[in-house]
Amino acid sequence: MNKAYAYDLIVIGSGPSGRRAAVQASKFGKAVLVIERHQKIGGVSVHTGTIPSKTLRETVLNLTGWRERGIYGFSYRVKHHIDAQDLGRRLDKTLSDKIDVLEHQFSRNGIDVAYGVARFVDPHTIEIVGEQGRSRQVSGKAIVIAVGSVPHRPDHIPFDGKYVIDSDAMVCLEHIPRSLVVIGGGVIGIEYATIFSALDVRVTIVDQRDQILDFVDREIVQDFVQQLRDRGVNFRLGCTLESIVIEDDQPVALLEGGRRVRGELLLYTGGRQGATADLNLAAAGLSADGRGRLKVDANSFQTEVPHIYATGDVIGFPALASTSMEQGRIAACHACGYAVPPAPAFFPYGIYSVPEISTVGLTEEDVQKKKMPYETGIARFRETSRGQIMGETAGFLKIIVCLETHRLLGVHIVGEAATELIHIGQAVLNFGGSFEYFIEATFNYPTFAEAYKIAALDVWNRMTPRQDGEPPAVAPETLAPERAAKTD
Repeated sequence: MNKAYAYDLIVIGSGPSGRRAAVQASKFGKAVLVIERHQKIGGVSVHTGTIPSKTLRETVLNLTGWRERGIYGFSYRVKHHIDAQDLGRRLDKTLSDKIDVLEHQFSRNGIDVAYGVARFVDPHTIEIVGEQGRSRQVSGKAIVIAVGSVPHRPDHIPFDGKYVIDSDAMVCLEHIPRSLVVIGGGVIGIEYATIFSALDVRVTIVDQRDQILDFVDREIVQDFVQQLRDRGVNFRLGCTLESIVIEDDQPVALLEGGRRVRGELLLYTGGRQGATADLNLAAAGLSADGRGRLKVDANSFQTEVPHIYATGDVIGFPALASTSMEQGRIAACHACGYAVPPAPAFFPYGIYSVPEISTVGLTEEDVQKKKMPYETGIARFRETSRGQIMGETAGFLKIIVCLETHRLLGVHIVGEAATELIHIGQAVLNFGGSFEYFIEATFNYPTFAEAYKIAALDVWNRMTPRQDGEPPAVAPETLAPERAAKTD
């Protein structure tokens, strides 16, 4: 340790990337300090973001009996009257357990924690302003900025915490609205829109773009949108929001062209921005962009100041808890002088909507732009024994395969357990595997994972025979007897 500094590594923020950086550095025997501006560790992910929203989703699905409606009918309910207190009880328990785990993790790794607002004094020195304005200064040989993000709140949106709110306020509602207007068809807006739709709340989604989730395979999105329309979700796409007014104690979104959308509650999700406003970045020789984000090296996550790193939402895309944790680990390794191999090429993207969406690799649109010869295979969950047992009537898994090499190019899923299933495809993608793996592999039965085999067989049946007349992939005799018969 350089005696000129109190700590080898100072981490600003205790969200996914911050705590992973802190723990990794502590494993190397380094002196580590984590600065958290709130009175509990965990960051946005634990208190207003990932964990609360996913807990809310799970609570809604359980209390409504959503997963059983395919068997018992759409009118089936586990609890007929669900209020905000029902949602809050499980959330409080989940967050309490999560914080206990994190505090124990920090304690057993010897990580110091300071609570207060951090601001740079110089590139190596940070002032921590705590309660009642008390402050102290600490110095670090290396620093990781992991402050996360906050909802983007444009000046022309009349946020009042009652009728017009941002996503942070969705986890602490005092009552469940009868109708909800969601401005923004991005991931956060879609997740909350579908969660409340599962509560039988009338939902309208407004977005100035002509389509939602434009980074997801179009076939997946089309199926997803159709499922939402079937259960009464309204879409107002290609509509620009002009203003929001309150009429008769209800927010009304005024859209370009004169259209009006009214609801009991309006959720504005216009993206997020880096929470860097209070850091006094100039004192460290840094500056943020218009959305408060920092520029970093893609491999080490170093900023323009070599000993200062930035990870997580504060550097922008992909802004996932999963990728943020890896960024924190890599930054800590680099700061402590330990080489790490490059991250795998493909990581999964999970959207915890109702139903779930998860995707990894190239979309069909990506493959078409690259002019690659390809084929797709589809497995609908209603075809699987597991799906039939659970009453699944919708959802499917799609794989994309290169015709020349047979390598897997992408996997896209909409439906139950999508965010769990995706990791099978992710592993095959990152190891450069072919789609034949799914045909030859044995999956537990009955499981949704069997959908990979069904989709792979769908590809095999679609592929054009070679010029010599032989099948392009595996010979039928390598398949299970009942599958081989179908390929004749």
